[in-house]
Amino acid sequence: MLQEIVRGIFVNLVYWSLMNHSIAYRIRGGHPVRGEIKTLGAKNFATKAMVAALLSEKRTTLTNVPPIGDTDITREMLESVGVVVTRDGETMQIDPSAMRSSHVSTPHSGSNRIPILLLGALLHHWNEVFVPVLGGCKIGTRGVDFHLEAIRAFGGIIEETDDGFVARRYKSLHGARIQLPYPSVGATETCLYLGVLAEGRTVITNAAMEPEIFELITMLRSMGAIIFTTPNREIRIDGVPELSGTNMRILGDRIEAASWACLACASDGDITVHGIRPETLGNFLSYYQLVGGGIELLGVESIRFFRKGPIRPTMIETDVYPGFSTDWQQPFAVLLTQADGISVIHETVYEKRFGYLKALNKLGAKTQLTSQCLGSVPCRYLDQGHEHSAIIMGPTPFHDADEITIPDLRAGLAYVIAAAIAPGETLVNGIPFLERGYGDIVPRLAAMSLRIEKVERSEPMLAGV
Repeated sequence: MLQEIVRGIFVNLVYWSLMNHSIAYRIRGGHPVRGEIKTLGAKNFATKAMVAALLSEKRTTLTNVPPIGDTDITREMLESVGVVVTRDGETMQIDPSAMRSSHVSTPHSGSNRIPILLLGALLHHWNEVFVPVLGGCKIGTRGVDFHLEAIRAFGGIIEETDDGFVARRYKSLHGARIQLPYPSVGATETCLYLGVLAEGRTVITNAAMEPEIFELITMLRSMGAIIFTTPNREIRIDGVPELSGTNMRILGDRIEAASWACLACASDGDITVHGIRPETLGNFLSYYQLVGGGIELLGVESIRFFRKGPIRPTMIETDVYPGFSTDWQQPFAVLLTQADGISVIHETVYEKRFGYLKALNKLGAKTQLTSQCLGSVPCRYLDQGHEHSAIIMGPTPFHDADEITIPDLRAGLAYVIAAAIAPGETLVNGIPFLERGYGDIVPRLAAMSLRIEKVERSEPMLAGV
């Protein structure tokens, strides 16, 4: 067991170290980007739906599943415990009936944040469950305390080891009253997985209310779960003895859609995005129009994005939904570098979200970080020394910078946007980070007017060098 875990971690390190620099995107920018593009299914729901399928012993079918690294990694973890996963294009079938193990192996293809969610789902089937240490982007502590405390509240016992987490139960899980200190999406998902099959009633207060959470609730209801929501961030669950399989379509990725919107406005282009529900973009659309972007609804799931006027500076404060998403701020920051004046972004969700600004400065942006709360109210990072507010001075014309390296998933599309508006040729490295969440974007972007191609570097380098 230990040898398998160590081998998996070693393979992961070698994989990411080599792949971070061996393949890159070559982008020739400086021209308006025009055309049409379809969003993939949302990463932040697809992987969670795959976990939810384990709550039943019957087959579940998911459609519009994105061809991305995170779904591959999640599939590998499910298959490691005996779940049968088959895929045909964008359709995935998950059959948990042959599940034979409760110990999730470290995936060889990389790592993400899904293992901690598997604890709650698998604990209904087994008296003991093991999951490996977590991966994901280095954007803050992203602690798992909320998840672990929730498992304990439902009657589980948690042991933390050097290799991962072990959860045990000696009888059926029971309903619980959970007061989340912060409306964490992941912790809310863990509580939903635990509560739907627990005995009795569960009440989650201060729950996350992102569109992906409501999609998960819809999926669980279709499987037979009894879940009530209220306007004050409270979720009530009446546990049921068993759940059935279901058919569920993955909603379009609102983070990706916002990125293409920023690309359209920043490059003075015109992009129609298909496969996205306008209501999931919420306040993004308001800020987008506030700074000079234009929108036109062309159908139930199609939006045209363009530049309506001069790009104006603004102040943005990220927050949990329905606030401005933390995953929207990176592409929006690129857009604000082209605004005439000084803009401010106050990050309140993750404390280390601005590492990507160094590469933007290399391309010509003028940004400055501060540990002060430059927002309407002090946030939870006040006086903790984290540089969680960014000052962006514009407009700053971009120029090519030979090459830049993506530091995390969400910064990936921001770098693509930056390279697209920078005249000349820019090499974007670290694309495995980006493709973990968005797949191979080159064919979709090349189908528009963006000149982008995937190239192989002749001398792979270790990450961080």
